[in-house]
Amino acid sequence: MNFPILSTLIFLPLLSSLFIFLSKDKKNNFSSIYISLFSSIATFLLSLFLWYSLDVNTADFQFVEDKSWINNFIKFKLGVDGISILFIVLTTFITPICIISCINSIKERVKEFLIAILVLETFMIGVFCSLDLVIFYLFFEGGLIPMFLIIGVWGGSKRVYSAFKFFLFTLLGSVLMLVAIIVIYWLTGTTDITQIYQIKIPEEYQNLLWLAFLSSFAVKMPMWPVHTWLPDAHVEAPTAGSVILAAILLKMAGYGFLRFSIPMFPLASEFFTPLIYSLSIIAIIYTSLVALMQDDMKKLIAYSSVAHMGYVTLGIFTLTKQGIEGSIFQMISHGLISAALFLCVGVVYDRLHSRLISTYGGLVNYLPKYSFLFLVFVLAALGLPGTTGFLGEFLILTGTFQKSYLAAMLATLGVVLGAAYMLWLTKRVIFGVTKNSAIETLSDVNKSEIIMLVTLAFFVIFFGFYPVPLMETFNVSVNSLIDNYQLALNTR
Repeated sequence: MNFPILSTLIFLPLLSSLFIFLSKDKKNNFSSIYISLFSSIATFLLSLFLWYSLDVNTADFQFVEDKSWINNFIKFKLGVDGISILFIVLTTFITPICIISCINSIKERVKEFLIAILVLETFMIGVFCSLDLVIFYLFFEGGLIPMFLIIGVWGGSKRVYSAFKFFLFTLLGSVLMLVAIIVIYWLTGTTDITQIYQIKIPEEYQNLLWLAFLSSFAVKMPMWPVHTWLPDAHVEAPTAGSVILAAILLKMAGYGFLRFSIPMFPLASEFFTPLIYSLSIIAIIYTSLVALMQDDMKKLIAYSSVAHMGYVTLGIFTLTKQGIEGSIFQMISHGLISAALFLCVGVVYDRLHSRLISTYGGLVNYLPKYSFLFLVFVLAALGLPGTTGFLGEFLILTGTFQKSYLAAMLATLGVVLGAAYMLWLTKRVIFGVTKNSAIETLSDVNKSEIIMLVTLAFFVIFFGFYPVPLMETFNVSVNSLIDNYQLALNTR
């Protein structure tokens, strides 16, 4: 194909944000909402066409665009494979849902909010398309700006503190990665990822460079103990901000491990595997216990996200087919489930303006549709068979058992704890005693909320029963990643 489909996919949301900026829509914001919704749906359909057109029988990068930029020093190089395409589709799928959610939750400066969402979508898609280290870094860090504004302008009472904590944690974590990119250029003479794969980084540099990339990915994931910014950011962010943060931004780090840490530094990846195992197990158990103690629904779901991301890092660094495939599936699954859970919190927050669990109770008696959908996502989050939450965790634990019985058994404890805090949350919010008389006056989910939640529920269940479309997409790419890793170990 000569058509620059990836560039179009990346910059279509940015172009739409320019149209919204220039529009004279000050009263009802209808035109801004329609423009943003239309463009985000168009971007989603384009990503589906890209997925449909992808040849899943090859691990090579496809739809490659290679343009010289900055005097041939840096290339604007884009491409996708079976791993990155799914994250692109997830990004373009979640964005329209976020735009729909703002109809109920954002009341002031809606136009500016929509611009921030669309600009953020451009950066997120760019991350998953980049085949040059510098371009990846620019997209990776560029997303901080709109997310900082989303939290800082439209967030809760402590929004400024949370926005700066989010910004400083993620920015400082990425400084070492920038230094590592400069060192890689000095060693190889290029920042082109495909060329670096062929040249191979000298063994004596791999450990330090791997740690430099870890400093960025660990914060963005986030891994224990640099996870403390996430609960604050989630609690203060508006609903759409929490959805994007949990569904997409956290996945950039997992994708980074797969795209950079393992293929570029295979020897270091093997050396630091015990470190990742330890940090992942601590994250799974510790944050699950912390989640049990929360009285804020958003904070509880935020800590559960840290635990689920612990499974992702554990699975990736098993460096087995089951572990890596389980991690990719878990990231897609978590993107759907966490988005739905934060939307569920947003639904009741828009009505009672409280996130405290103690505010609610007995919702099943007054909001039956909402209660049913909430229960579906809770069961998916704790890994019920027949939902996407089960398969990802099952594959990760299967891969972990192949490498470490102890790590697998400790990780399995997280499944039990996950069921504990999610079911206890459901008991108190949905089936508890109604102590707040205001609950009796609440209206059930409206049309826009039904559209969002039912759509997410459908895919959570559909891919839970029939994961073949996802598994077939990344199967060959994962096999190639493992084969190249094994080859690097055998030829050192």
